[in-house]
Amino acid sequence: MTKITIHKTLTGEYRGFTCEGHAGYADSGKDIVCAAVSMLVINTVNSFEKITKEPVQVKENARAGSIECLFKQCPISESSKVLMDSLVLGLSQVEKQYGQKHCKLTFEEV
Repeated sequence: MTKITIHKTLTGEYRGFTCEGHAGYADSGKDIVCAAVSMLVINTVNSFEKITKEPVQVKENARAGSIECLFKQCPISESSKVLMDSLVLGLSQVEKQYGQKHCKLTFEEV
């Protein structure tokens, strides 16, 4: 299962997210759930760096199937909030479509 945790402050400000694990929906190279989650996550990280210029700290481990993206400042820009809202929307739709057995989205107060 792929687990995505969205990190927010007590006041609801985004602080970042972590994504780990493999969806296990299908064999490697044919797993559409893993592909969908990866595309959403990687596109969001790339958009922070290229479009909003939001300062982020990214740690990834391809072998373990994990990525962590933390914001270096809080609050983040309005554009970055929209990107995070979009990421949450996309991931929640994947979770709804394919079930928590393959994709689980949670929120954590930091």
